Parts: sequence; C-alpha cells; structure tokens
Amino acid sequence: MLIEDYNVDRHTKCMEEAIEKTSNQSTVIVKDKTNPKKSVCGVMKDNTMGIIQKLESEMPQIFQEYSNLYSRYLHSVQDIFGTCSFAEKQYFDKMKVDQNMLNMYDDYLKSTTNIVESQIDLSTNCVRRYIQFRLSSMDVWDKFMHICLNMYAKSLSELLQKKQGKDVK
Repeated sequence: MLIEDYNVDRHTKCMEEAIEKTSNQSTVIVKDKTNPKKSVCGVMKDNTMGIIQKLESEMPQIFQEYSNLYSRYLHSVQDIFGTCSFAEKQYFDKMKVDQNMLNMYDDYLKSTTNIVESQIDLSTNCVRRYIQFRLSSMDVWDKFMHICLNMYAKSLSELLQKKQGKDVK
C-alpha cells in the first residue's frame, strides 16, 4: 500500500467514524452486504485512485523506455564519430599535419570538453535540486491538506450532530 493510499484511507476512516458516531446516537445503521450503498465521495475516490495507480504503474516503464531511447541515440552518435574517424584517419595521415598543431588542437578540445562536462554537472545538480524542492513542497502541501481534512471532518461531524439534534426535537 502506498503512503498516499494509507493517508487517504486513514482520513476517510476518520471521517466515516465521526459520521458513524454521530449517526449512531439517534439511528441504527444497517449495512447491506449484497448491495453496498455508494456515495459520491466513494465513487470519486475509487475512480481517482484507479487513475493514480495506473499512472504510477506506467511511469517506471516510460522512464526506462526514454532512457533506452536516449542511450541508443548517444550510441548512434558515438558510432558515427567512430566510423568517420577511422575513414578520415587515412586521409589526415596522408596530409602529415604538424604535431604541435595537433597538440594545441587536442588541448583546445580537452578544455572545451571540460567546460561541457561541467555544464552537464551543473545542469544535473540543478535538476536534482529542483526535484528535491518539489518533493519538499509536496510534503508541506500534504501536511497542510491533512490539517484541512482533519478540520473538515471535525466540522462535518459537528454539523451532523447539530442537524441530528434538530431532527430529534
């Protein structure tokens, strides 16, 4: 069971207990096992949970497939450079390019490679921090919503108690 399911189920149970507690004060609740009574909230919850569970089950596969696609793309680029360099090596070897010039060109490409690699590191760290920020934001939002749900359940329970008090008179 996922944490979100547990929290939703826990809050739903708290609300049901509060409603049942106030309902039991003046009436007896008979539950029909053969044809359970549906509620608006129950129908919405069940269908919403179905969608969320479907998305959760599909996400790992989608991310894996995207990772495979990206790896294949990089491998293809690597193959192109490998094949081209093998063919071009014969051509450039015949030109007898100055070794000092090649050393300078190699140094230039190494510095460019270092810059690109550091930019990849910065970008990766930025994405990681963004994800951590979003996770923290979701935790804060989740705590806030739990407080709101508890207040809602308490208010609903009090409202039902007042309504039942008026019905008895």
